[in-house]
Amino acid sequence: MAKRQAEAAGPLDAFRQFFALQRDVLVLSLAMFAFSLGFQMTSRYLPEYIVALGASGFVVGLFGTVGNIISAVYPYPGGAVSDRIGSRYALTIFGLLSTAGFGFWLLAPMIGTVELAGVVIQPWIWIFVGLFLAQAWKSFGLGATFAVVKQATDPSRLAAGFASTETFRRTAFLIGPVLAAVLIGFHPEFTVSFQYVLGVAVVFGAVGTIVQHILYDASEDTIGDSFAGLDQILRDLRDMPEELRPLLVGDTLVRFANGMVYVFFVLVVTRFLGVGLETTVGAGGFTYPLDLSPEAFFGYLLGVEMLVALLVMAPAAKAAESVGLKPVVALGFAVYAIFPIVLINTPESALALILVFAFSGLRFAGLPSHKALIVGPAEQDTSGRVTGTYYLLRNTVVIPSAAVGGYLWDFVSPEIAFTVASVIGLVGTGYFLFFGKEFDAYR
Repeated sequence: MAKRQAEAAGPLDAFRQFFALQRDVLVLSLAMFAFSLGFQMTSRYLPEYIVALGASGFVVGLFGTVGNIISAVYPYPGGAVSDRIGSRYALTIFGLLSTAGFGFWLLAPMIGTVELAGVVIQPWIWIFVGLFLAQAWKSFGLGATFAVVKQATDPSRLAAGFASTETFRRTAFLIGPVLAAVLIGFHPEFTVSFQYVLGVAVVFGAVGTIVQHILYDASEDTIGDSFAGLDQILRDLRDMPEELRPLLVGDTLVRFANGMVYVFFVLVVTRFLGVGLETTVGAGGFTYPLDLSPEAFFGYLLGVEMLVALLVMAPAAKAAESVGLKPVVALGFAVYAIFPIVLINTPESALALILVFAFSGLRFAGLPSHKALIVGPAEQDTSGRVTGTYYLLRNTVVIPSAAVGGYLWDFVSPEIAFTVASVIGLVGTGYFLFFGKEFDAYR
């Protein structure tokens, strides 16, 4: 028994269990992998793409804020649509919209500058249009995913359950940026090479949409007549478990801090530091020159970050069974908080950046425990609503963060923007450490 539990905590557990999943869960997992891969290939490079199309740093901040708005407001109407027309058709619609969003990003340079009624529309505007579409699939099923894990997992092993699902999903986060880095290396002009990346993302989105529509079994879908609307949202806010409030406050501060600078990470590497990688690699008795532009190098840095994340999530979830959820969550918050000030002060060295992004990967150690701490106090039949309420509140407050960071980046200095972000993140971490509650099953 002890041996089986030890094996279950391993980082490859998600893949060992993959083919034992129920049919619909397997289909949705495949779709999640496809869309996560497409989104992670593209989203982290979009700030560089926007700047290359003529936008300022403040516009990049506004882009991040629009993304925050979408993250906050999409889940509720997404759930309403699913209840109304059934999961299969809702998933197909969301998949088609996301694929169209990737297409808008692909075509933006070709559309070029357009003048309508005397108003000049710059090419980077189409990146905003594409964002409203591309995030459609991501908005579906957040609360349902939490509820499924809670129902299928013993309360004392919730973190391990989330570690399994996160390991599978985050594998796409590892492959996506590295694949993007390879494609970006095919052409010296970024706006051209990034279109290769976007073309592949369109293919992944189309395949994911087709697979889920054909293979998903809709026979068990239930069709609702109406959405309870604002009254239901207000009831869910009032009924949110008391134990979640200190976590929500600390998490919101940490995420606000991260949101201030997240969209600028690529610009720090490609423009502020301008660091690429030039070296030789030996294999089979031969040496090969390796010359990576800063844009391509950034993709490999994201790969390093996610590799560390995949290695630490499951062990950290196992450790939470001994030390509790709270210390593990606080560790993740602390890395979130410290990373901005460390990154902006990194020397212009490829090795230093590799080490800094490896450090960033440690923030994911607390992610499964964080999810367990959110859903743990909820009653069994309210997990989805509690999760949706939590994220609605957090993401709504975080909405202006990227615009604030963009203002500081453009009109004050990047160093000040990243330093202020770290200070806010450390305040959130301290608040959670002082006031946060432990989930009873982990005491």
